[in-house]
Amino acid sequence: MKDIWEALYQAAAEVQQERRISEYVEAGGVAAAILSKSGKIYTGVCIDTSCTLGICAERNAIFQMITHGEQEIQKVIAVMPGGRTGAPCGACRELMAQLMPGSCRQIEIMLDYEKKKIMTLGELIPEWWI
Repeated sequence: MKDIWEALYQAAAEVQQERRISEYVEAGGVAAAILSKSGKIYTGVCIDTSCTLGICAERNAIFQMITHGEQEIQKVIAVMPGGRTGAPCGACRELMAQLMPGSCRQIEIMLDYEKKKIMTLGELIPEWWI
């Protein structure tokens, strides 16, 4: 079986499909995959709009997980344009923290897939406000 990070990367890359939906909406610039506690992979893409109605790929994937009855995250990866990976924004970090306040610090986030650099959410939000 392939490495779980490879499976997450591939799942995100498969849904990315960067595209312009209308003159006001673009989608897929960033795609994300999360591994839930049950071992299922959920994906999402960013949806960018001309106003603040858009959503990040990570939150989109989290909402997919919640829609399917789960709420615990183990791992997160976000694939940017060109295939590189990066850290979730502050809003995505905050959602993860509020979703799992007692255990969010253990969520693993792939910062650099090529170099296999992984950090925990706790390392990214050392002084969380709650």
